[in-house]
Amino acid sequence: MTSSRPVAVIILAAGEGKRMRSTRPKVLHHIAGRSLLHHVLSAAGALAAARTAVVVGHGREQVAAMLAEQAPEVVPVVQDRQHGTGHAVRVALAALGELAPGDTVVVLPGDTPLLTSATLTALVAQHHARAAAATVLSAVIDDATGYGRVVRDGDGAVRAIVEHRDADAATATIREINTGVYAFAAGPLQTALARLTRDNAQGEEYLTDVVGLLVAAGQPVAARVVDDPGEAGGVNDRVQLAAAGRVLRDRIVEAAMRAGTTVVDPRTTWIDADVTLEPDTTIAPNTFLHGRTHVARGAVIGPECTLTDTTVGAGATVLRTTAERAEIGAGAVVGPYSHLRPGTRLGREGKIGSFVETKSADLGNQTKVPHLAYVGDAVVGERSNIGCTTVFVNYDGVAKHRTVIGSDVRIGSDTMLVAPVTVGDGAYTGAGSVIREDVPPGALAVREGRQRIIEGWVSRRRPGSPAARAAAAAGVQAPGSAGDPEHPDEMPQPSAAEAAVPIPAHQGDVAHRSELPHTGEGEAGIAGIPGAGSRT
Repeated sequence: MTSSRPVAVIILAAGEGKRMRSTRPKVLHHIAGRSLLHHVLSAAGALAAARTAVVVGHGREQVAAMLAEQAPEVVPVVQDRQHGTGHAVRVALAALGELAPGDTVVVLPGDTPLLTSATLTALVAQHHARAAAATVLSAVIDDATGYGRVVRDGDGAVRAIVEHRDADAATATIREINTGVYAFAAGPLQTALARLTRDNAQGEEYLTDVVGLLVAAGQPVAARVVDDPGEAGGVNDRVQLAAAGRVLRDRIVEAAMRAGTTVVDPRTTWIDADVTLEPDTTIAPNTFLHGRTHVARGAVIGPECTLTDTTVGAGATVLRTTAERAEIGAGAVVGPYSHLRPGTRLGREGKIGSFVETKSADLGNQTKVPHLAYVGDAVVGERSNIGCTTVFVNYDGVAKHRTVIGSDVRIGSDTMLVAPVTVGDGAYTGAGSVIREDVPPGALAVREGRQRIIEGWVSRRRPGSPAARAAAAAGVQAPGSAGDPEHPDEMPQPSAAEAAVPIPAHQGDVAHRSELPHTGEGEAGIAGIPGAGSRT
């Protein structure tokens, strides 16, 4: 009677979901990175149906938009008047076109995200094996309140499905429930749908009544009891949404661990359904992996990371970091307290350290941004170092501009790189410099004022303060009014010889060491030049 595989899948997603108390259609609420409807579509994908339809009603534009983006092969079918599940299936069949009488039609609710492909495959296999006109997926639960009951005769054959509101006292004691999942032969289904009435408590065309009509017509009807009753649970409110989310979380984390990932604390680890983890990865507590994040072999993520649509290379370490649509290279180190915004790419063995924010930044292999910096709209070559508190000044209030840094560059601490600007290969910038013009390869760019000392200023201007007492204890005496800003004629001035010495445009050679500003590097300097590097 039936074909070797389903020809059509119909998913019922027209309900409003009032108990969600939301302007969003119920089937578009998310758990584990997917909408409820997306989870059902994913499970049904294992059936390899030639045609799939989703019946939409409430929020039809939103549901149709989701389908167009994520499942363009699926046909949205509008149920203008919501006259029940039977009416919804009839509308869907009309939209799907002609079916042979023996073709198989699988009907699913759109709010059952815990259904698995294995359960649906087993349902269809039994349906075919028994050449049934209909096969119902049922579940046996302790409290069947609110569910339709599967009624069997003395021999155990399915006789009917009775909705909860229409159940008498004896029927209400039955613990086997209808899950709303069916496999039908197309011909008998269409015949029974044409005979449905609305003579019931809700005044609707019940799809469940099809079972009784098929039995009355002498057609074989079967039921398959689901192994895990939890799969059949629908989501009707936010409490059930959260509960379903926890179940999916547990499934995903367990599957990851069995596939070779170490999850230190499964209870505080959340991994979306589309995340991929290679073996020998480690996920530390309080970590959230969202979207299509991919973590390669040997990488360590967490604790306290949130990665969304981010790729992490083999052997990388990511600690206390938020990243969205970023790429982290093999062997790289990120964090703690880093924020990688969309468009960030960190090369192999690179580093983005504490309190660093990046955005649309391409950082080459072994390049380091160790701490306290903003790198935006930038391209940085290989083996370069960006010093502490450096800012890539990329926005002029109207448009964004790009900064290009070459390879083997040392950007001094507290450098402001005012885009658009280019720093050539092997160049240096001094600490505190504001770089507005391009820096040639191998040059040192310095831009800062001279340091001036006003002796005794604290004693005169802050008398009695803790600083003044400390200065007095150190033997400092206030030298009259010399250097006092209130006596500008006595302010220290550069000597005539000092004033006559210009500052060279590029101070990069040993002959001008005394004129180089200190960049804040902990060592004497890079290649023997004081102040020519940045903190690391």
